[in-house]
Amino acid sequence: MKKRSKRYREIAKLIEKREYTLDEAIELIKKTASAKFDETVEIAVRLGVDPRHADQVVRGTVSLPHGLGKEVRVLVIAKGDKAKEAEEAGADYVGYEEYIEKIQQGWLDFDVVIATPDAMRDLAKLGRILGPRGLMPSPKSGTVTFDVGRTVKEVKAGKIDFRVDRTGIVHTGVGKASFEPEKLKENIKTLMQTIIRLKPPSAKGTYLKSIYLSNTMGPGIKLVTNPQEYQD
Repeated sequence: MKKRSKRYREIAKLIEKREYTLDEAIELIKKTASAKFDETVEIAVRLGVDPRHADQVVRGTVSLPHGLGKEVRVLVIAKGDKAKEAEEAGADYVGYEEYIEKIQQGWLDFDVVIATPDAMRDLAKLGRILGPRGLMPSPKSGTVTFDVGRTVKEVKAGKIDFRVDRTGIVHTGVGKASFEPEKLKENIKTLMQTIIRLKPPSAKGTYLKSIYLSNTMGPGIKLVTNPQEYQD
Protein backbone atom coordinates (compact mmCIF):
# COMPACT_ATOMS: atom_id res chain seq x y z
CA MET A 1 0.00 0.00 0.00
CA LYS A 2 1.28 3.45 -0.91
CA LYS A 3 2.48 5.41 2.12
CA ARG A 4 0.79 8.78 2.36
CA SER A 5 2.50 11.94 3.57
CA LYS A 6 1.64 13.53 6.91
CA ARG A 7 0.09 16.47 5.03
CA TYR A 8 -2.15 14.11 3.05
CA ARG A 9 -3.25 12.23 6.18
CA GLU A 10 -4.12 15.49 7.97
CA ILE A 11 -6.20 16.64 4.99
CA ALA A 12 -7.96 13.28 4.78
CA LYS A 13 -9.22 13.73 8.35
CA LEU A 14 -11.33 16.68 7.18
CA ILE A 15 -13.23 14.53 4.67
CA GLU A 16 -16.11 12.41 5.91
CA LYS A 17 -17.14 9.14 4.28
CA ARG A 18 -20.31 10.45 2.72
CA GLU A 19 -21.57 12.15 -0.41
CA TYR A 20 -21.11 15.93 -0.51
CA THR A 21 -23.15 18.48 -2.40
CA LEU A 22 -21.23 20.44 -5.01
CA ASP A 23 -21.10 23.53 -2.80
CA GLU A 24 -19.82 21.50 0.17
CA ALA A 25 -17.19 19.75 -1.95
CA ILE A 26 -15.88 23.02 -3.39
CA GLU A 27 -15.62 24.46 0.12
CA LEU A 28 -13.52 21.42 1.11
CA ILE A 29 -11.40 21.72 -2.04
CA LYS A 30 -10.53 25.28 -1.08
CA LYS A 31 -9.83 24.30 2.53
CA THR A 32 -7.60 21.32 1.66
CA ALA A 33 -5.46 22.98 -1.02
CA SER A 34 -2.21 23.23 0.92
CA ALA A 35 0.51 22.38 -1.59
CA LYS A 36 3.23 24.90 -2.41
CA PHE A 37 1.79 25.41 -5.89
CA ASP A 38 -1.62 26.20 -7.33
CA GLU A 39 -3.12 22.71 -7.51
CA THR A 40 -5.36 21.60 -10.35
CA VAL A 41 -8.88 20.64 -9.32
CA GLU A 42 -9.67 17.28 -10.93
CA ILE A 43 -12.89 15.35 -11.36
CA ALA A 44 -13.35 11.61 -11.88
CA VAL A 45 -16.78 10.45 -13.06
CA ARG A 46 -17.44 6.70 -13.14
CA LEU A 47 -20.14 5.93 -15.66
CA GLY A 48 -22.45 2.97 -16.07
CA VAL A 49 -21.16 2.17 -19.55
CA ASP A 50 -19.09 -0.59 -21.12
CA PRO A 51 -16.40 1.14 -23.26
CA ARG A 52 -15.66 -2.17 -24.97
CA HIS A 53 -18.78 -1.48 -27.03
CA ALA A 54 -18.39 1.34 -29.54
CA ASP A 55 -21.92 2.59 -28.92
CA GLN A 56 -21.14 3.12 -25.23
CA VAL A 57 -17.96 5.17 -25.59
CA VAL A 58 -18.65 8.57 -24.04
CA ARG A 59 -16.54 11.26 -25.67
CA GLY A 60 -17.03 14.96 -26.21
CA THR A 61 -15.75 18.49 -25.98
CA VAL A 62 -16.83 21.30 -23.73
CA SER A 63 -15.77 24.91 -23.32
CA LEU A 64 -15.31 25.58 -19.62
CA PRO A 65 -16.64 29.11 -18.93
CA HIS A 66 -13.60 30.00 -16.83
CA GLY A 67 -10.94 27.89 -18.52
CA LEU A 68 -8.45 25.62 -16.78
CA GLY A 69 -6.29 28.32 -15.28
CA LYS A 70 -3.23 27.22 -17.21
CA GLU A 71 -1.59 27.95 -20.52
CA VAL A 72 -2.56 25.31 -23.09
CA ARG A 73 0.23 24.58 -25.57
CA VAL A 74 -1.29 24.08 -29.01
CA LEU A 75 0.44 22.40 -31.97
CA VAL A 76 -1.14 22.84 -35.41
CA ILE A 77 -0.19 20.56 -38.28
CA ALA A 78 -1.06 22.50 -41.43
CA LYS A 79 0.41 24.11 -44.51
CA GLY A 80 0.09 27.36 -46.43
CA ASP A 81 -2.76 29.73 -45.56
CA LYS A 82 -4.03 27.43 -42.81
CA ALA A 83 -0.62 27.51 -41.12
CA LYS A 84 -0.66 31.30 -41.26
CA GLU A 85 -4.20 31.34 -39.87
CA ALA A 86 -3.09 29.17 -36.94
CA GLU A 87 -0.14 31.45 -36.18
CA GLU A 88 -2.36 34.53 -36.20
CA ALA A 89 -4.81 32.79 -33.84
CA GLY A 90 -2.06 32.21 -31.28
CA ALA A 91 -0.97 28.60 -31.79
CA ASP A 92 2.29 27.84 -29.98
CA TYR A 93 3.72 25.61 -32.71
CA VAL A 94 2.76 25.51 -36.39
CA GLY A 95 4.28 23.39 -39.13
CA TYR A 96 4.12 20.09 -40.94
CA GLU A 97 6.90 17.62 -41.75
CA GLU A 98 9.31 19.10 -39.21
CA TYR A 99 6.87 18.56 -36.31
CA ILE A 100 5.83 15.10 -37.46
CA GLU A 101 9.51 14.17 -37.44
CA LYS A 102 10.08 15.75 -34.00
CA ILE A 103 7.20 13.75 -32.52
CA GLN A 104 8.61 10.54 -34.03
CA GLN A 105 11.85 11.37 -32.22
CA GLY A 106 10.06 11.75 -28.88
CA TRP A 107 9.10 15.43 -28.67
CA LEU A 108 5.80 15.90 -26.81
CA ASP A 109 5.94 19.43 -25.37
CA PHE A 110 2.34 20.30 -26.23
CA ASP A 111 -1.14 19.71 -24.80
CA VAL A 112 -3.40 19.69 -27.88
CA VAL A 113 -2.83 18.84 -31.55
CA ILE A 114 -5.02 20.40 -34.23
CA ALA A 115 -4.70 19.27 -37.85
CA THR A 116 -6.30 19.99 -41.18
CA PRO A 117 -8.11 16.98 -42.74
CA ASP A 118 -5.53 16.69 -45.54
CA ALA A 119 -2.78 16.19 -42.93
CA MET A 120 -4.33 13.12 -41.33
CA ARG A 121 -2.81 10.67 -43.81
CA ASP A 122 0.68 11.73 -42.72
CA LEU A 123 -0.33 11.95 -39.05
CA ALA A 124 -1.60 8.35 -39.10
CA LYS A 125 1.97 7.14 -38.61
CA LEU A 126 1.96 8.87 -35.19
CA GLY A 127 -1.09 6.96 -33.93
CA ARG A 128 0.91 4.72 -31.60
CA ILE A 129 2.57 7.75 -30.03
CA LEU A 130 -0.30 10.21 -29.83
CA GLY A 131 -3.22 7.81 -29.40
CA PRO A 132 -2.40 6.36 -25.97
CA ARG A 133 -1.75 9.88 -24.67
CA GLY A 134 -5.09 11.20 -25.89
CA LEU A 135 -3.35 13.61 -28.27
CA MET A 136 -4.39 12.24 -31.65
CA PRO A 137 -6.53 14.78 -33.56
CA SER A 138 -10.09 13.61 -34.18
CA PRO A 139 -13.12 14.96 -36.07
CA LYS A 140 -15.29 14.01 -33.07
CA SER A 141 -13.30 16.29 -30.78
CA GLY A 142 -13.18 19.07 -33.36
CA THR A 143 -9.39 18.94 -33.67
CA VAL A 144 -9.46 17.84 -37.32
CA THR A 145 -10.74 20.90 -39.12
CA PHE A 146 -10.03 23.50 -41.78
CA ASP A 147 -11.31 26.15 -39.35
CA VAL A 148 -8.02 26.12 -37.49
CA GLY A 149 -8.12 29.76 -36.37
CA ARG A 150 -11.40 29.44 -34.49
CA THR A 151 -10.40 26.08 -33.03
CA VAL A 152 -7.08 27.39 -31.71
CA LYS A 153 -8.88 30.29 -30.00
CA GLU A 154 -11.47 27.95 -28.44
CA VAL A 155 -8.82 25.60 -27.07
CA LYS A 156 -6.82 28.51 -25.68
CA ALA A 157 -9.99 29.85 -24.01
CA GLY A 158 -10.70 26.60 -22.15
CA LYS A 159 -12.21 24.06 -24.55
CA ILE A 160 -11.35 20.55 -23.40
CA ASP A 161 -11.68 17.10 -24.95
CA PHE A 162 -12.72 14.26 -22.65
CA ARG A 163 -13.22 10.55 -23.15
CA VAL A 164 -14.23 7.64 -20.95
CA ASP A 165 -11.30 5.30 -20.29
CA ARG A 166 -11.40 1.51 -20.49
CA THR A 167 -12.58 1.28 -16.86
CA GLY A 168 -15.58 3.53 -17.51
CA ILE A 169 -14.16 6.69 -15.93
CA VAL A 170 -13.99 10.22 -17.32
CA HIS A 171 -11.09 12.05 -15.69
CA THR A 172 -10.21 15.68 -16.37
CA GLY A 173 -9.17 18.96 -14.80
CA VAL A 174 -11.86 21.57 -14.13
CA GLY A 175 -9.81 24.54 -12.90
CA LYS A 176 -7.37 25.60 -10.21
CA ALA A 177 -7.66 25.58 -6.43
CA SER A 178 -7.17 29.35 -6.50
CA PHE A 179 -10.37 29.85 -8.52
CA GLU A 180 -13.27 31.56 -6.79
CA PRO A 181 -15.83 28.96 -5.63
CA GLU A 182 -18.48 30.17 -8.08
CA LYS A 183 -16.09 29.80 -11.02
CA LEU A 184 -15.21 26.24 -10.04
CA LYS A 185 -18.90 25.48 -9.63
CA GLU A 186 -19.77 26.82 -13.08
CA ASN A 187 -16.94 24.85 -14.71
CA ILE A 188 -17.98 21.60 -13.02
CA LYS A 189 -21.67 22.04 -13.80
CA THR A 190 -20.89 22.80 -17.44
CA LEU A 191 -18.83 19.60 -17.74
CA MET A 192 -21.36 17.45 -15.90
CA GLN A 193 -24.27 18.73 -17.99
CA THR A 194 -22.35 17.72 -21.11
CA ILE A 195 -21.54 14.25 -19.77
CA ILE A 196 -25.17 13.71 -18.76
CA ARG A 197 -26.38 14.84 -22.18
CA LEU A 198 -24.04 12.32 -23.86
CA LYS A 199 -25.53 9.29 -22.11
CA PRO A 200 -25.57 6.51 -24.74
CA PRO A 201 -29.07 5.15 -25.50
CA SER A 202 -27.66 1.62 -25.11
CA ALA A 203 -26.40 2.27 -21.55
CA LYS A 204 -28.68 0.54 -19.06
CA GLY A 205 -29.10 1.05 -15.33
CA THR A 206 -27.48 3.83 -13.32
CA TYR A 207 -25.47 6.19 -15.53
CA LEU A 208 -23.66 8.30 -12.90
CA LYS A 209 -22.06 5.62 -10.72
CA SER A 210 -19.76 7.86 -8.67
CA ILE A 211 -18.18 11.31 -8.83
CA TYR A 212 -15.03 12.37 -7.00
CA LEU A 213 -13.44 15.80 -6.80
CA SER A 214 -9.83 16.31 -5.69
CA ASN A 215 -6.84 18.60 -5.73
CA THR A 216 -3.67 17.39 -7.45
CA MET A 217 -2.09 16.40 -4.14
CA GLY A 218 -5.24 15.69 -2.14
CA PRO A 219 -7.70 12.87 -1.41
CA GLY A 220 -10.96 12.42 -3.30
CA ILE A 221 -14.17 14.03 -2.12
CA LYS A 222 -17.26 12.03 -3.04
CA LEU A 223 -20.05 14.04 -4.66
CA VAL A 224 -23.75 13.28 -4.91
CA THR A 225 -24.68 11.57 -8.16
CA ASN A 226 -28.17 13.05 -8.54
CA PRO A 227 -28.16 14.71 -12.01
CA GLN A 228 -30.32 17.54 -10.64
CA GLU A 229 -27.36 18.72 -8.57
CA TYR A 230 -25.60 19.79 -11.76
CA GLN A 231 -28.45 21.56 -13.52
CA ASP A 232 -28.81 25.36 -13.54
